[in-house]
Amino acid sequence: MSTAELRTLEELTAEAESEWLERFTAGPTEPEGVGLRGGAAAPDFVLADHTGAPRSLSEFWADQTVLLMFWRHFGCGCGVDRAKRLLEEYPAYQEAGIMPVIVSQGEPARAAAYRDQLGLPCAVLCDPDYAAYRAYGIGHWPVERVLYDAPTEFWSHPHDVGVSFQDDRRAGGRPPVDDPWRATAEFVIASDGVVRMAHVYQYCEDFPEPMVLTAAAQLVESRLPAGT
Repeated sequence: MSTAELRTLEELTAEAESEWLERFTAGPTEPEGVGLRGGAAAPDFVLADHTGAPRSLSEFWADQTVLLMFWRHFGCGCGVDRAKRLLEEYPAYQEAGIMPVIVSQGEPARAAAYRDQLGLPCAVLCDPDYAAYRAYGIGHWPVERVLYDAPTEFWSHPHDVGVSFQDDRRAGGRPPVDDPWRATAEFVIASDGVVRMAHVYQYCEDFPEPMVLTAAAQLVESRLPAGT
């Protein structure tokens, strides 16, 4: 059993809160990234899912199209909104032959709790070291992409403002955790393991139009060689 599995959900959350505050205060430290482009081979990773089982990304797209969704941190309101949309859009994805798969910043215990809380209908994979995020070209947003609607005192991301914000959100049951600057993106990946469409968010509520995703999936699969 790994060290992460031995720690409690509360301990993992407290550690993730400490990481958020440290990263918030430091500000963005990585390039923004541009995301993988259509036609690129999708990098394969073995990541634990919300049950703790190791899963390779390629097993999901082995015989179907995948919508690989790189998620914001578990304390972000954008994730709650994306979850609501995903539940509404899920039947359309199923009809188009798309399997959504989420890549998250948390460990299995936190991913499982988050999945249950929001009623997510798909696998939630865990990338707490951000290796898959980086491989898919997902870096750090600059300050204006994250704090555009925040009071101006947030813009210099001082430590005391971060502490106050975290305290308020913790009292509401949704503390900021993990990497506050990590961007997000969604990729339609065909059964040949090639990225056929990328939606790279410009800000955290820049959700994709589901009909674009379903059309992309249906078009690319119809063009694959027989037996692929």
